[in-house]
Amino acid sequence: MHVKALDERVVSRAKARGIDVLVYAPHFTRLPDIRTRAARFSDDDLLVVPAREVFTGPWYDRRHLLAVGLTDPVPDFITFRGALDEFDRQDAAVLVPHPEMLNVSCDREDVAANADHVDAVETYNAKCLPHQNRRGRAVARATGLPGFGSSYAHLRRTVGEAWTVFDDPVDSVTDLVDALRSGASRRVVRRSGLGHHTQGLVEFAHLGYENSWGKLDRLFLSGTEPTHPSNVAYRGRFDDVTTY
Repeated sequence: MHVKALDERVVSRAKARGIDVLVYAPHFTRLPDIRTRAARFSDDDLLVVPAREVFTGPWYDRRHLLAVGLTDPVPDFITFRGALDEFDRQDAAVLVPHPEMLNVSCDREDVAANADHVDAVETYNAKCLPHQNRRGRAVARATGLPGFGSSYAHLRRTVGEAWTVFDDPVDSVTDLVDALRSGASRRVVRRSGLGHHTQGLVEFAHLGYENSWGKLDRLFLSGTEPTHPSNVAYRGRFDDVTTY
């Protein structure tokens, strides 16, 4: 929990690392497309779970939320409260990725104020620097919420650098959602050594692209994102909570 890349090489790497489940939540991709790709790469040895990391708020004030178990599409660029209300309506598991990381995250106050609507806080993210992961663990301790770990792999080689182990088996999307929402016993595991830390730095460097040229491309060159709430696919359902 969770990855942005998904292809044959990602699947092969996940299986080689002993991963049973991948949560697949690419940026700016609509839920039906995520589901189709997740189903394509799922088999008896690896379950790929479709999910959405929703960008709440406008570009200059983003707070990300990861929703697992959605039944209906949810766009980006809606209010933080609007996203939480929609996740609640769908009984999805709501996770806080990379808390207090730069300007793209929930902080401790956000999580504490909405603890009744959040199911877990990321306490280890392979893309984050050590001090950022310490902040994540501090947020989880302060709010009393369970933790989770993820590779947050935007790059294929990061898959399997960090993961979450549940005591009970997870064989379906429903199993995973139930485990997350119930606070089921788990532990966060990560690789170690120079290779692990080097790959984390490579992932973090990739963040520079995302927040420079990648952002410029999306703002000025790519046009309206398919997950923008004004997209015809959402049929105006989120007009009252649109922020951008």
